[in-house]
Amino acid sequence: MMMFSPSTYQHRRASLCTLMHHTGLVFIPGNDESPMNYRDNVYRFRQDSTFLYFFGIDKPGYSGLIDCQSGVATLFGHETTIDHVIWMGPQPSLADLADMAGGVETASPDTLATRLTVSDQTLHLLPPYRDHHRLLLASLLRVSPEHLSRYVSEDLIRAIVALRSLKTDEELFQLEQACTRTSQMHLTGMRTAKPGMLESEVMAAVRAVPLSYGRDVSFPIICSVRGEVLHNHHHDNRLNSGQLLLLDAGGESDFHYAGDMTRTFPVGPTFTAQQAEVYQIVLDSMKEAFSMIRPGAMYRDIHLAAARVITEGLQQLGLMKGDVSESVAAGAHGLFFPHGLGHMMGLDVHDMENLGEDFVGYREGLQRSSQLGLKSLRLARELQERFVLTVEPGIYFIPALIETWKQKKHLAQFIQYEVLPDYYDFGGIRLEDDVVVTHDGYRILGTPAPKELRDVESIRQQAISG
Repeated sequence: MMMFSPSTYQHRRASLCTLMHHTGLVFIPGNDESPMNYRDNVYRFRQDSTFLYFFGIDKPGYSGLIDCQSGVATLFGHETTIDHVIWMGPQPSLADLADMAGGVETASPDTLATRLTVSDQTLHLLPPYRDHHRLLLASLLRVSPEHLSRYVSEDLIRAIVALRSLKTDEELFQLEQACTRTSQMHLTGMRTAKPGMLESEVMAAVRAVPLSYGRDVSFPIICSVRGEVLHNHHHDNRLNSGQLLLLDAGGESDFHYAGDMTRTFPVGPTFTAQQAEVYQIVLDSMKEAFSMIRPGAMYRDIHLAAARVITEGLQQLGLMKGDVSESVAAGAHGLFFPHGLGHMMGLDVHDMENLGEDFVGYREGLQRSSQLGLKSLRLARELQERFVLTVEPGIYFIPALIETWKQKKHLAQFIQYEVLPDYYDFGGIRLEDDVVVTHDGYRILGTPAPKELRDVESIRQQAISG
């Protein structure tokens, strides 16, 4: 089990207590194993990211309590038995784990109900995202699951977001590792795909990369010739020359930090002229976004700048028309770019999404738009040094969406509906890199995966000829 030094977890908990004004109890349940079809036949275990952040223990069956008034933290878990040793080999003792987590106290889970209910301090919980947690908390607090919301603490959510949003040097090392592995995944995909293969064959080769490091993917792999389906986790299509393959995949670091990149490349050795034109627009919009990243910049503004480049490019192809500024303000580009430009990333690929996306990517006074595209923008707020985020513009031709807008003549002053049927079999193109905001700009994390047209085609030609 790999962990940071004990002092890292001590410092994180002390910082949390400071942000909580040294009052209240913070209970952070770790994850338990989840059965597939029998109690002892379980899915691959993934620890809760907040528990990892404050306690670091990557094993099921543990929970942590932080007394912000005294600063004392307690690890709750059962001692290992000879049965554990028989089936899993020698295991660290509860005391060993407590030392690794930074000198915390230990206690039996049987004492949790008393510890959580008899104190006169306010109990602070995060919103539970697993039914197991809901049932556990309801039992411990002697309330129905529907009444747990009274314990969910906005103060705790904001404190944790403030801490986890700013990545330390040791976290950035982990993120570099995750992103380098992720780049290897994409190079593997580019070198593996050939006409006649199934998407699942490419996906399997890509997933083998993080597995070879003893870690897994940071989210389910998107590997599809139907790239216009934004979250397509179906891998049964056969690859045909002339199609594009969109690969959105990421791996984890040793300590479970995430990578998240997207590349789109031809199934054959080269892009068609039509594909190359659209690809270059997406790449240009990505470069425009990069050029604007710096502390203080609003990511919503960067999203809109990328949308402007996309609009200008599609106008040059004869697919859009009208005043560019008016078109972007009206959201006409959302027909082709219906998602946000990016999101925060860390221990979670959509970092801290379980705490509430608006707490992470927005702030007081900054409201989500209802406009297609902008309403899916996960990160809109001002950027700060040490934020880690994704940049992922795209252009998609979604026939059902185009036909819906066309029938309503929606924003017809900006869209050349009559020519769009020529693109109904196009699919979609997305490009994505992960960056850290520096004091004067940004740095791409990990060893870069090729994305210039000539570089992508060079790899594809070698893959096909080999």
